[in-house]
Amino acid sequence: MEAYKKEFIDFMLECDVLKFGDFTLKSGRQSPFFMNAGGYVTGWQLKKLGEFYAKAIHDRYGENFDVLFGPAYKGIPLAVTTAIAFSELYGKEIRYCSDRKEEKDHGADKGSFLGTKLKDGDRVVMIEDVTTSGKSMEETVPKVRNAANVTIVGLMVSLDRHEKGKGNKTALKEVSEQYGFPTAAIVSMPEVIEYVDLDPQIRKRINAYYEQYGAQE
Repeated sequence: MEAYKKEFIDFMLECDVLKFGDFTLKSGRQSPFFMNAGGYVTGWQLKKLGEFYAKAIHDRYGENFDVLFGPAYKGIPLAVTTAIAFSELYGKEIRYCSDRKEEKDHGADKGSFLGTKLKDGDRVVMIEDVTTSGKSMEETVPKVRNAANVTIVGLMVSLDRHEKGKGNKTALKEVSEQYGFPTAAIVSMPEVIEYVDLDPQIRKRINAYYEQYGAQE
């Protein structure tokens, strides 16, 4: 496993963002593990998180894009801190954008988006914390594509849970096939399981979970 993946797993555990126990997901599944990007709350944590995202995006998609789009709400700080890290690490200015849950009908920044306005010809990288079912992309991708004639370069998440989406493939693969752009993650849950010294009972429950929800590809 690459060193940066081990560093990121250690970082998630140190920040208490990746947890093991009993959790009910938005999808209704009962999961023995949970990753909550809302747990990154300090300046140092956000700075490090942005650097991990920026390095992963640079490795996967290069520098030929203009906008980082983070869906509200958790995607907002992800897009902001990653844009800052991209500037610091690679000297390239990337604009950030996010959608609003409710449209703002007044002021200079009224409308459905925060940050930059999407323009025809923009190349956009989507950024999220984790994709379990792909449901968030159903809401977000049409918003982005309807805002302007943009190209979505790809999606980057921090953790690929590597479980079924609507079918037998991972949610990330389903998103890629449905919307026609590549998807990637900083690290996958199977890599976490391989690396972390887990309690045998937790490992047993994770194995049982994947027997039920694990993706075939």
